[in-house]
Amino acid sequence: MVLIGMPSSGKSTAGVLLAKKIGYGFIDCDLLIQGEENALLSEIIAKKGAEEFLKIEERVNAGLYASRCVIATGGSVCYSPRAMEHLKEIGKVIYLELSAEETERRIPNLMKRGVVMRGSVSDLKGLHRERVPLYERYADETVHCDGKTIDETVAEIASVAGFEI
Repeated sequence: MVLIGMPSSGKSTAGVLLAKKIGYGFIDCDLLIQGEENALLSEIIAKKGAEEFLKIEERVNAGLYASRCVIATGGSVCYSPRAMEHLKEIGKVIYLELSAEETERRIPNLMKRGVVMRGSVSDLKGLHRERVPLYERYADETVHCDGKTIDETVAEIASVAGFEI
């Protein structure tokens, strides 16, 4: 199963907890990128720029082959139709939906976080407006995360994916 959503929606945290509970492996695509580039996401974006980072992210996600794994993608993977179509082929795509307000609360510093900003988008509200329709387009299922504990989020992801935990 593949988790998509805004930065801080819980893809990595919920993903690793879910994987442990259902006996699956866990893959964090941001960590794969950092390992390949030997740098933090924020450093890669600062050094190579947003468009080059997106090319790296597309290559990593479109080349991923895994079974019986929970995959946590980076928030910007939604910009790549090629990567998203591939991810849909290898697993159910679950969108962890987070409101713009909750996203802002969870991310105090965009630049330090390593968030890709493109074109005229310069803040989280703009980023949210740009990405949400993409997440919704690719999602097989949606889990609403506002006001939920991590355990509640994990349980709901498991439920929409067909697992009882």
